[in-house]
Amino acid sequence: MKKWILASGLVVMISLSSIAQQRGGERPTSEQRAARMTEKMAEELSLTADQKKQILSINLEHAKKRDQDRVEQQKESEARKAEMDAQRAEMKKQDELIKAILTDEQRTKWEEIKLSQKDRGRRPGGQIEDRDQFRKRRGGGN
Repeated sequence: MKKWILASGLVVMISLSSIAQQRGGERPTSEQRAARMTEKMAEELSLTADQKKQILSINLEHAKKRDQDRVEQQKESEARKAEMDAQRAEMKKQDELIKAILTDEQRTKWEEIKLSQKDRGRRPGGQIEDRDQFRKRRGGGN
């Protein structure tokens, strides 16, 4: 009997946690965020009705601006990704054209050269990069 109660309690807890996770994915609107922030401020600071109205206006303006900034950042990120994909496609096309000209032996050696240059921060073709430039290009930090 105790095992049955424990098992059913466990099932209920798992169900509730999965429902909570599903709701967690929804993002509140800028109006909802501004209202929630204003209510919290009103409660903590004992705001008057006039103050609450003015602060709601300010919070709403900034919440909408943050939403706008987020959308712009997402567009920029998508544009950078598209640009990088285009560059990769161009590099792949160039590599295929080069490989079509080379013999099997040359192709094997070319692949080895590309791998060794990639490991040392060089680009195929002999162009050497400064270590800091290489890290920035790769998206790395220090």
